[in-house]
Amino acid sequence: MTGIRTSLWQILASIVFVSCVGVAIAQKNVADEAWSLFRGNPQSTGVAKTTLPEKLELLWEYKIEDGAFESAAVIENGVAYIGDLDGLLLAISMKDGKEIWRYKSKSDIGFAGSPGVKDGKVYAGDLDGLFCCVNAEDGKLLWEFSTDAEIDSSPNFYKDQVLFGSQDATLYALNAKSGELVWKFQIDDQIRCTPSIVEDRAFVVGCDAKLHIVDLDGQKSAGSVAIDGPSGVTPAIAGDHAYFGTESGTLFGIDWKDQSVDWIFSPEGRSGSMRSSAAVTDELVIVGSRTKRVLAVERKTGKKRWEFLTKRGIDSSPLIAGDRVIIGSDEGRIYGLSLKTGEKIWEHEAGGSFSSSPSAAEGKLVIASTDGVVYCFGAK
Repeated sequence: MTGIRTSLWQILASIVFVSCVGVAIAQKNVADEAWSLFRGNPQSTGVAKTTLPEKLELLWEYKIEDGAFESAAVIENGVAYIGDLDGLLLAISMKDGKEIWRYKSKSDIGFAGSPGVKDGKVYAGDLDGLFCCVNAEDGKLLWEFSTDAEIDSSPNFYKDQVLFGSQDATLYALNAKSGELVWKFQIDDQIRCTPSIVEDRAFVVGCDAKLHIVDLDGQKSAGSVAIDGPSGVTPAIAGDHAYFGTESGTLFGIDWKDQSVDWIFSPEGRSGSMRSSAAVTDELVIVGSRTKRVLAVERKTGKKRWEFLTKRGIDSSPLIAGDRVIIGSDEGRIYGLSLKTGEKIWEHEAGGSFSSSPSAAEGKLVIASTDGVVYCFGAK
């Protein structure tokens, strides 16, 4: 009997062990698939780690009465965090779309930039120039920091610092724990973009018509490259190259190590600014344009591969998930396009318009509209 009891205990112990390992793996997978920054990662490539279902179905909607969203959501550990234009920073359950908490900024001027999440804290800047840090669990304010102008930028992180830009022409680096200023870097005009980060370098495209490369350890300029006009979009960094559009309607491919322009793409016979941040794969650069087009160009050459025509302009930034491109349009539609050909394979008509960009994590897609609605898509 003793041998039988021992065997039973061994079996039960094995079951518990396997269950615990399964939970740990599941938790790790969720963490690995997080979309905790505006463009999904520090390099701002706009590429999702998660796998979206082949058929995207509407799972839930969350609505703010008389609200509006320009900010994109960030997603971590089953929660979507997003700010609206009335000064609300929200935490919404990815499971059912129910509000978990809301934080109201001191100003009635809201959040145009996306939040960022790290180490159990949510960071965001508002259009009154106030940058705040709240507890991710309950939304309670931990600290805040004032700048001298609006903040359109979303945060990024380097070591123990949180970085963001302001329209006061300054890139700020704060201690992420305390909110104290560590250093700042100034340019000649507004910074509206999110700083992208690779190793010890930050990349900022400014309204002064330059791509700035910042030495994060030296806290100084590491060079700049002149472009054809101002820009407020976030540069996507892949390898030694940066990709972004400008208000002049051109898309740049820049070798940031050599500090030289590799190529410039401009849609023939069409004018319209690019306020959509590019997404980048090994082969393609995808971007939206106010010419009503989603454009795909070859990353090495800058030659057009395909384009997709919408009915109105596009300020939304594309998301790449597997073999699909997801993007919102000012006409109130969300499109799913073939990454290879640009062919439309899915769409959802929601009304309002989308200047917000899609986010994806945990097998779900989230995007918010100027009508004050957050939409979540996945598999039912």
